Amino acid sequence: MDEFQSGEETSFVVDEVSNIIKEAVEGAIGGNAYQHSKVNQWTTSVVEQTLSQLTKLGKPFKYIVTCVIMQKNGAGLHTASSCFWDNTSDGNCTVRWENKTMYCIVSAFGLAI
Repeated sequence: MDEFQSGEETSFVVDEVSNIIKEAVEGAIGGNAYQHSKVNQWTTSVVEQTLSQLTKLGKPFKYIVTCVIMQKNGAGLHTASSCFWDNTSDGNCTVRWENKTMYCIVSAFGLAI
């Protein structure tokens, strides 16, 4: 039983990270409509809130968090990422959030120390 708990405590749990990201986005953007002048503030808030909550988990990871906010205007957006890492310990989570006026795409990478 102890081995399972320690594995869970030191692993990158995608569902847990996804919930943290969603809470950060809802807290920063919520029901706001897209405003170009607020995008820097929103992205900074989402990234900092996500990093803060990930750090509070107390897991042995270095984290990288990115956030893209884009106005809904019919333009396309394609993203990709690739990593050379240890699949048994490292992980990533990408959340796509949207409302009527914008998209917000947040990626979090956890690299075991």
